[in-house]
Amino acid sequence: MTTVVERLRASGSVFAEDEAALIAESARDESELAAMVDQRVAGLPLEYVVGWASFCGLRIAVDTGVFIPRRRTEFLVAEALRVTAAGAVVVDLGCGTGALGAAVAAQREVTLYAADIEPAAVECARRNLLPYGGIVSEGDLFSALPDRLRGQVDVLLSNVPYVPTDEIRLLPPEARLYEPHVTLDGGADGLAVFRRVAAEATDWLMPGGHFFVELSERQAPVARAVMVEHGLTAEIVEDDDLGATVVHGIYTRR
Repeated sequence: MTTVVERLRASGSVFAEDEAALIAESARDESELAAMVDQRVAGLPLEYVVGWASFCGLRIAVDTGVFIPRRRTEFLVAEALRVTAAGAVVVDLGCGTGALGAAVAAQREVTLYAADIEPAAVECARRNLLPYGGIVSEGDLFSALPDRLRGQVDVLLSNVPYVPTDEIRLLPPEARLYEPHVTLDGGADGLAVFRRVAAEATDWLMPGGHFFVELSERQAPVARAVMVEHGLTAEIVEDDDLGATVVHGIYTRR
């Protein structure tokens, strides 16, 4: 184990001891351990190496090529849980691994739907949401959902890509080199995919339904204005400890 820690530390790992322990725990034998250490030293994100990510106290399966859930996004889940009642219809749109839906469903008995345009993400999310009876569909945003959900959604979670195209090159190598750019690229100002979701949100939400999206601090005022433009009341909520910014919209039918 000492050699593993030394190799990880030499490759730039700040948490070499913790990473070594996780890799050792996940490896089935010495041969696999060596291969996993080689992958991590080469720069492959730890979550891809071990096959899971810790999120809201859950082990979320993460397949190579699927967006890795971030710890800051736990704040979005916490905000959603404040308004999610038992029996609610919850949609995780652009779900990736399905981490958001799983984290909510682990705390509340809900009817859960999720959708993503990437086949690898859909396969991964199905595994993560199976324990909660989640229904996962493949397709482009709302088009993937059953039409019967129109006007029936209580809580819409949508952690869609929000990195401006020109800023992808500035991301840490683990994201920039290994995660699919479609899961990161939010267009010129980072809000292109969000705008598409906001434009249709009120078609799917129940009156009084909630829409949560994670964005950057500088994008949040624009996103709030977009929600208002599309018939939602909206607020910005932040968590300084996690460095997280969430815009929360409520559909108040007039």
